[in-house]
Amino acid sequence: MNCYTDFAEVYDMLMDDVPYREWAERIIRILHENGIEDGLILDLGCGTGTLTELLAEAGYDMIGVDLSPEMLDVANMKKVESGHDILYLCQDMRAFELYGTVRAVICVCDSINYILKEEELTQVFQLVNNYLDPQGLLILDFNTVHKYLDVIGDTVIAEDRGECSFIWENTWNEEEQINEYDLTVFVEEEDGRYRRFDETHLQRGYTEAQMKKAIADGGMVWISGCDAEADGSVTDETERGLILARERGK
Repeated sequence: MNCYTDFAEVYDMLMDDVPYREWAERIIRILHENGIEDGLILDLGCGTGTLTELLAEAGYDMIGVDLSPEMLDVANMKKVESGHDILYLCQDMRAFELYGTVRAVICVCDSINYILKEEELTQVFQLVNNYLDPQGLLILDFNTVHKYLDVIGDTVIAEDRGECSFIWENTWNEEEQINEYDLTVFVEEEDGRYRRFDETHLQRGYTEAQMKKAIADGGMVWISGCDAEADGSVTDETERGLILARERGK
């Protein structure tokens, strides 16, 4: 699977409708409610570091982990511009390693949906539990099966931004509960010609029950789950869930 290589250079442009600042404010509020007003935070699946930067701006010491070196190149450029002292590590979240523990781990913007097997999902939570301080907090969001099956599955999305255009084709595999999206992007070069590149991404849809089981199997304590967009309980119509969990003990 070839993803987040060439796409990294246009990722922020195509994600400019994502309410990162609202997400950051919500995460900060949750952290404060749980007594975490400063200290070391891990952004797992940090991408180009937009949210990482916002949490650093709020006074947290940040570590960002992502599998894509190209995405981290963009994140590091932002770090140079902001002057924030952020440590970025190019690692797979299924096998990440830190130098010590952190007060909280955040994993948002459906990064966890790139974990395609339930046993690997449990493995991620085992590592999170291992690298959290005692009673440390996990803040996680995920795309539901409903979103892939009923909202974006088997659809084609296209958008022309002038200097950058894309075609996004979704295919939902009901048996494997995996959504494949084939992304074709055209980027305008300095000479006015357009360069085309293609990437294929695979994401798995999860239910809240599956997430709850994987968190328990990973040794963590479930705190709560809710609809990330409606703030109520997760229902059959929830597209993105938000989960809080806590470190149980090593």
